[in-house]
Amino acid sequence: MADMKLAVIGVAGRMGRTLARLVHETDGCVLAGGTEHSGSDALGQDIGVLAGLGEMGIPVIGDPLELIAKVDGILDFTQPAASVECAELAAQARIVHVIGTTGFSPEDDKRITAAARHATIVKSGNMSLGVNLLAALTAKAAEALDEDFDIEIVEMHHKHKVDAPSGTALLLGNAAALGRKVDLNEKSVRVRDGITGARTRGDIGFATLRGGGVIGDHTVMFAGENERIELTHRAQSRDVFASGALKAALWAQDKGPGLFSMTDVLGL
Repeated sequence: MADMKLAVIGVAGRMGRTLARLVHETDGCVLAGGTEHSGSDALGQDIGVLAGLGEMGIPVIGDPLELIAKVDGILDFTQPAASVECAELAAQARIVHVIGTTGFSPEDDKRITAAARHATIVKSGNMSLGVNLLAALTAKAAEALDEDFDIEIVEMHHKHKVDAPSGTALLLGNAAALGRKVDLNEKSVRVRDGITGARTRGDIGFATLRGGGVIGDHTVMFAGENERIELTHRAQSRDVFASGALKAALWAQDKGPGLFSMTDVLGL
């Protein structure tokens, strides 16, 4: 099988540069281009230089349509509006779209689901193997431990992150809700401030921390009266997310249209 031609949406960002580097270094795929938003200082710059690979003769372009028509798949860790637009373009081109973007609205999710009728979309709040294993363990623990154990999810990210709770925290919250056989929307507590009253039995709480350059720390806490179980994942490098995205793209290459998650990719 020929190498998979992949493009990176938002290639000048921190994740975009990491993705470009790992695509170039990974067998079975080739870096075919990258885009940035209009007005970006990176437009026209060489992607290889941006990614620390040296000149490759591949300039950053602004129009994703121009690139999507020429590739087998796109890797996208950008913003919800851009990801929805790219999903619809991927549907027109019948290609693979790997989405690591977070912060989608219900309407955004509906449009992505519609695009997956024609595109092969892999979408996850976190692409790392470790986090997806943590989600599976969270579901199992939530199923095994009754509501005498309170569930709290604590996450911390760098000061530039714009959405909260993180997509990963919500992924873990949904895993806990799945284990408990409840609807997360009905059980989640996102904010506590002032005189809140006692904790409601069965709630799934979220605490959000932001600061410095933290790539991503997540802990799922099961707190009982006399013991506490904590499941933790700490990302040491953005490479873990990029590696997962590449694994997802290569896995999806021979799949038909549909909306998949990293659980499907990893067989969890």
